[in-house]
Amino acid sequence: MDLKHIAVEAREAFDMHKGRAKYSTIRDRILGSARLDGIHMFQLIAAMLIASIGLNTNSTEAVIGAMLICPLMGSVLAMAYAVASIDMHVLRHAVGGILLQCGICLVTSTLYFLISPLSNETSELLTNSTATIWDVLIALVGGFAGALGLSRRQEPQTLLAGVAVATALMPPLCSVGYGLSLGDFVHAGTSLYEFLINVLFIGFGATIVLVALKIPIKGDLDGDGRVTSEELAEANRETPVLRRGLVIGLLLFALPCFYFSGQIVRTSVAENGTVFEARDSYDTEKITQELEIVCPGFRSYHIGTEDSYNAQSDSLTRRVVATVETASELDAQQQATAEQLIRLHAEGIDEVAFEVAGQ
Repeated sequence: MDLKHIAVEAREAFDMHKGRAKYSTIRDRILGSARLDGIHMFQLIAAMLIASIGLNTNSTEAVIGAMLICPLMGSVLAMAYAVASIDMHVLRHAVGGILLQCGICLVTSTLYFLISPLSNETSELLTNSTATIWDVLIALVGGFAGALGLSRRQEPQTLLAGVAVATALMPPLCSVGYGLSLGDFVHAGTSLYEFLINVLFIGFGATIVLVALKIPIKGDLDGDGRVTSEELAEANRETPVLRRGLVIGLLLFALPCFYFSGQIVRTSVAENGTVFEARDSYDTEKITQELEIVCPGFRSYHIGTEDSYNAQSDSLTRRVVATVETASELDAQQQATAEQLIRLHAEGIDEVAFEVAGQ
């Protein structure tokens, strides 16, 4: 088998056009999934309530279930189709649909957290409140896979369900509602940013596939039902400019992700380049769950390092500090109980610190 034959086989193996549905079928599928009706809205509210309960009780199963029934993905893929085909009418409809659904989701989640007796910040809420470069990559690849699935002659429902779980649209939006219910606009803002990152890069990944499949560009710019040669020429001329602007805008929007990712890396990598002990080695999740029970007004628990420089010995000392944040100050007995619990599960803790939220 020569190299030429191998190259031909590889090209055929990676040919996205093989098994592609008709362009009209792809359009109908995508736009049909973005159509809003009463059933769609009730399904959205149900998914949001399940996600809110899951985040509030730290239930990963409930969060995954909410993502599986969440209908938001349809409008995101419709937005990608509109960009690929340069169809402004579809784009306005898709963006309007996303905004309407987001409004319903935020009202639902905010009302839930306002009436919920549990106000602690669980690890699920923390996970869905900070966007990183890894979220960008997951959303990008997820959108790619989603559009590829919808473009096949036989739509693979299993693949689309997997994309919905991997890209996680619901949890960050639910976390926004949690922040709004507490008046914590920093938390709400970072969670909203993660949601927007997911939406935009899912759309971008899907757009790449649709452009590669040569989805027809809408040439009827004035909406009169006729495509003139002048309109077609203008559409072909404007398309590269619009797409280039889209890519530049997305890259600029994703810049904060690099900062957040850098913070995460800095907390896990020591200055000499060796990997510091991961938080899981301190049973962080288990301790958090137990502190939620024994600490009145518990807000958060985390492990960090604290460096101090001794000028006399010219040496740098690193200490591992466990910090417990509560809504109000704990008395001596409560602090002693919390510290005893922490030291029971985590070895190597040099200090247990207690902080009051907002002070």
